[in-house]
Amino acid sequence: MLTDEYVKRVYAQVEQRDGDQEEFLQAVREVFETIEPVFKDHPQYEASGVLERLVEPERVVKFRVPWVDDEGHVQVNRGYRVQFNSAIGPYKGGLRFHPTVTEAVIKFLGFEQIFKNSLTGLPMGGGKGGSDFNPKGRSDAEVMRFCQSFMTELQRHIGQFTDVPAGDINVGAREIGYLFGQYKRLRNEFSGVLTGKGLEFGGSLTRTEATGYGLCYYTQEALRVLRHDSFKGKTVVVSGSGNVAIFAIEKATQLGAKVITASDSNGYVVDPNGIDLEVLKDIKLNKRGRVSEYAERVPSATYHEGCRGVWSVKCDIALPCATQNEINGNEAQMLIDNGCTVVCEGSNMPSTPEAIEVYKSNNVLYGPAKAANAGGVAVSGLEMSQNSIRLGWTFDEVDARLKGIMESIVANSLAAAKKYGHEGDLMQGANIAGFIKVADAMVAQGII
Repeated sequence: MLTDEYVKRVYAQVEQRDGDQEEFLQAVREVFETIEPVFKDHPQYEASGVLERLVEPERVVKFRVPWVDDEGHVQVNRGYRVQFNSAIGPYKGGLRFHPTVTEAVIKFLGFEQIFKNSLTGLPMGGGKGGSDFNPKGRSDAEVMRFCQSFMTELQRHIGQFTDVPAGDINVGAREIGYLFGQYKRLRNEFSGVLTGKGLEFGGSLTRTEATGYGLCYYTQEALRVLRHDSFKGKTVVVSGSGNVAIFAIEKATQLGAKVITASDSNGYVVDPNGIDLEVLKDIKLNKRGRVSEYAERVPSATYHEGCRGVWSVKCDIALPCATQNEINGNEAQMLIDNGCTVVCEGSNMPSTPEAIEVYKSNNVLYGPAKAANAGGVAVSGLEMSQNSIRLGWTFDEVDARLKGIMESIVANSLAAAKKYGHEGDLMQGANIAGFIKVADAMVAQGII
């Protein structure tokens, strides 16, 4: 419920202008509801129109992406780049290739990215991009031609000091390589314009693992501080089976938990013995297969149609790592009824507002996505640093920096929550801490 008059007025403007963009409205409302206490202490934010400017992207680029498939047919997709806020650094955020990509989805992701990047403590603004192109089932040659066409337009709008994209859903090492190659070809320069690159051409160790590892470092620290507990001996349910999910499974297992699920858009597997990572990695990372194949190869596992059923599996800790709004109110209650006491988010905005209310009313330790999954962009920022100094750090060096950043996010979120009267609330604290840094920079730089 919005109560502050300034906040209500600006949200009403957003509804009027962007009423058809449901995901964006959801993201804005969640932030607005939690940062209301800040405005009593900071009247300069209203005087400087911080919220009015914050909800309007600095730039939205939308373009067509024509390419030719292996049959010689012309295909046309839509490309997007939303450059949302550059108050604390160059725009930074991933590229998502998925049929569900729309301007509303990219705007919600870019808006979330502002606060996520702020929380890392690194100098990065918020942006996001992508296309409704689906690389699944396409040959390497088709993916290459699409990426080259996409970058032919995108290269006009990005640069290492302007906007540094990375990967997101369906944009991995293969896609980043093709995108980087085309950028280098067109611009005649070798620069750190993309992160998630191969190690041979400026990538960082730990980047592949970063979001999943970071999610577990965040969860472990929140458990330690708020519950005097850890992953050790816990049963964990993970959704998804991409990079985030796979490396969350890996790190949670290393920290002493037993992870018993993985999923994709078709269904989910349950392995009571704990997910066999080598099998899952072979299916998803090497063969780009479906998670149903896991049950065919592992006798102890069972496959179930329908990906949302994963939340019916009994667990202590849930780590959603698939996509937005994957847990609704009913599914959140199902988790609670089955003994779940911790939900930390590896995907972007995976819980609906109704689900979040269920968590709060049941005293669930809830780690919101913009804090809990910031590990990926944190290591992207570290990759940018390595590119700038023309050096590469070891895996252990980057991993230690990642762990420190995630622990700092927990500490800073809890400090902000306590200062504004919501002690222990990681969601409120994350939104406030991320917002204040960006708002102060916007005020200092004038009305731009």
